[in-house]
Amino acid sequence: MGIITVKNLSKQFGNKQVLNDVSLQVKKGTVFGLLGPNGAGKSTLIECILGLKKSDSGETLIFGKTASKNRKSLFEKIGVQLQASSFQNNINVEELCQEMAALYQQPQDYQELLEQFGLSEYQKQRANSLSGGQKQRLSLVLALLPNPKIVFLDELTTGLDTEARRDVWRVLRGLKKQGLTIFLTTHYLEEAEQLCDELVFLKKGRIIERQNLVQLQQQDNFLTLEDYYLQIMEESA
Repeated sequence: MGIITVKNLSKQFGNKQVLNDVSLQVKKGTVFGLLGPNGAGKSTLIECILGLKKSDSGETLIFGKTASKNRKSLFEKIGVQLQASSFQNNINVEELCQEMAALYQQPQDYQELLEQFGLSEYQKQRANSLSGGQKQRLSLVLALLPNPKIVFLDELTTGLDTEARRDVWRVLRGLKKQGLTIFLTTHYLEEAEQLCDELVFLKKGRIIERQNLVQLQQQDNFLTLEDYYLQIMEESA
């Protein structure tokens, strides 16, 4: 069993089937990439795994437990960065970090994390007044504050410039070497190629392909992950 397990998960909103019989496993210490177009069901899948949305059928487990029933114990070990970042009005970056750190038993040093992600000089600035890219980096700082065993990153580097994106990749590769398990969704195929070990391709709520990245790259006809992605999405149309 993986550190994250999804079994036959389905979710419907009204008449729309958002997830359809999805099953997957994420191994400890790996970077797992969930790839697919907008509307494929990627964010909904993460929310179901985390117990933020209730599935219609199937099962999701983290460390062998259901998140919705074991929220307090599990979230001591989990970091989460979701697509929409909104912060309390009139709270500055330092206050937000202090407030979040107080929720955990053994949080990381938020000063070190702010330094790592180039946000130290913005500690006294209101979090809501940060640029889009700065908010994304702050969301990552908050996701790493619990000193987690697993971190969920949904469209992590959206809004970051090339230099900032590569800085984030460098930090994540270092965290992976320390044993952090990363569950990642991204539209940047280069990002997946730089970071991921295992890939699952999702389209219209169904898994259409699973690949080990190293094995995929060793195929004779492989050029880039972007080429492969476009090919399988076209073939599944």
